[in-house]
Amino acid sequence: MLKDITIGQYFPGDSFIHRLDPRIKIILTLIYIVALFLVRNFYGFLVAFVLLFAVTLISRISVKIILKSIKPLLFIILFTSVFNIFYGQGDSIFESIPWLTWDGIENALFMAIRIILLIVGTSFMTYTTSPVMLTDAIERLMSPLKLIKVPVHEFAMMMTIALRFIPTLIDETEKIMNAQKARGADFETGNIIRRAKALIPIMIPLIISAFRRAEELADAMECRCYNGTIARTRYKIYSLGFRDYIALAVFVLFYALIFILNLL
Repeated sequence: MLKDITIGQYFPGDSFIHRLDPRIKIILTLIYIVALFLVRNFYGFLVAFVLLFAVTLISRISVKIILKSIKPLLFIILFTSVFNIFYGQGDSIFESIPWLTWDGIENALFMAIRIILLIVGTSFMTYTTSPVMLTDAIERLMSPLKLIKVPVHEFAMMMTIALRFIPTLIDETEKIMNAQKARGADFETGNIIRRAKALIPIMIPLIISAFRRAEELADAMECRCYNGTIARTRYKIYSLGFRDYIALAVFVLFYALIFILNLL
């Protein structure tokens, strides 16, 4: 299960999506998220699915990787969907089950599709953007906040490091679990409470390992004379190109289609 978590991973490539300006990718991701929450019917989700399908083909990201990003969150998706069934209105489908209505089932399906599209769509930003590029993009987009003394660079660096260390901590967790299994630990049998208690011996070494890695990273940055934004130069200067404007126009069109479908 842990190997299926792909959040925060970067897959190098030379596709159209990979070569987009990272600032544009962040802006497009925000447009996509807002558009998904504005969708009011299944036709809007169909448009979003077509857009994601096109992005998948263009970025050359394997479908297996995309499905892996959904698999670890299936429980949350199912739980949220089932919970929305109780908010349905109208007549019940069966007299013996008064809370089961067609409106509730539609709400559950609507929520499940929205969460899946949200996970898959936002994952493309990290799949096609390296941590360094993501840090620079976040810092440049938030640069106006420097006028009110907000530590923009430190904030962007903190976010990127946290995102980058998700796969590392997952690998560390898997190693600790394998070591515990070799000592006779059982994580797969019993009820939910028993499984939760079995995970307690994993948390302590994982927390210790996380603090150790953080300290090693801090020492490495100090040894390289890292001092934040003071006299800092950039290896690559980003500038918007023709492909960036094309991508922006496509997403603006997507946003307009969602708005029109909501009116219809």
